[in-house]
Amino acid sequence: MRVLLAFDKFKDCLSAREACALAAATLQDRHPDWIIDSAPLSDGGEGFSEILTAAVAGTTQATTVTGPRQRPTRASVGLITLDAVPAAARAYLPSALSHSRKPPLIAIIDMASASGLALLPPADRDLWHTTSVGTGELIQHATTLGATAIVLGVGGSATHDLGLGALAALGLGFHSAAGRPIFPPTPSQWPEISRLSGQINATTPPILIACDVSNPLLGPRGAAATYGPQKGLSTTDLPRLDHASARLALLLCAHCDRPDTLMETPGAGAAGGIAFGLMTAAGAQLLPGFDFVSAWLNLEARLTAADLVITGEGRFDDSSLDGKGPGAVAARALALGKRVHVFAGSATAARPPAHLSLHSISPAHLPLAEALQQAAQNLPRALRTVF
Repeated sequence: MRVLLAFDKFKDCLSAREACALAAATLQDRHPDWIIDSAPLSDGGEGFSEILTAAVAGTTQATTVTGPRQRPTRASVGLITLDAVPAAARAYLPSALSHSRKPPLIAIIDMASASGLALLPPADRDLWHTTSVGTGELIQHATTLGATAIVLGVGGSATHDLGLGALAALGLGFHSAAGRPIFPPTPSQWPEISRLSGQINATTPPILIACDVSNPLLGPRGAAATYGPQKGLSTTDLPRLDHASARLALLLCAHCDRPDTLMETPGAGAAGGIAFGLMTAAGAQLLPGFDFVSAWLNLEARLTAADLVITGEGRFDDSSLDGKGPGAVAARALALGKRVHVFAGSATAARPPAHLSLHSISPAHLPLAEALQQAAQNLPRALRTVF
């Protein structure tokens, strides 16, 4: 029996790598003759850099950056030579890389490690005061290390600053009417900003943003409306934040001589608008996150080779079936005629595909706080029960 383990993270309790390792140890103990293939997943959030770098035996460089509430935090850049990148994933990278004067070197960064929500206790989650400066510092660090292209995962952010903090770290200046520098340019400081100066450092390589969301920057499906509440935004403050976001976005477009229609680009609202900011000021491009990760991990071939596919994440509901992460893995495996089991902290999908086996690892009525604490015991227990 050949088993593919393809877990995403169980938010606030298990990383994707930890979930796969627990599952592998449990199944190997139960069935020593089974062949276990582990493929931890990432949607561009926590673990994105670590998972992709480890998958191709790249190297990691750690540095200290500015965290979302301006406290120092450690974060890493993954470095991979182009020839180590699987051919299917290489197709997503800029063709200019093959003509670069330098040996092509790909840097993998995840925003979550520098500017992520998981870095903050609940009491500190306030998007009016969080900044993406640290993400810009990671991009700058990757540039210093010689990267010729940067792939940025933007899931799990704590910010809604349109990426202005990152842009400030990369060369843009923000000023009051009296000329006073405003740094970092968090939303709480936006009323003071009246003009911009400077430009992105010329040495910054092409930036590719791994992103599966389709939200525009503003409006009822925009960044604030969709993701603001989990970052501390109150419902009553939504109109004020959207209005302020529109003003700063227009200032940035005018300064960079870019069309304001960029605000309407599907995905512009990713990670509090950092996708919009980097597209506008740095010419960043969006790429389909899950498709890119799948190609990087060679998931299609690994699914084809498997007899049994086991996937899962913290919460598996109807939205999980919309084409990314474990839902996409399950759908593809089913299409290939594989046996598929999903293990999740909470498995509540009301309309799962036929032949998909869903399992909630947390006992019914267990409070969330306790379920999170017990996830490392509950996942192996559920696996032993089923297999």
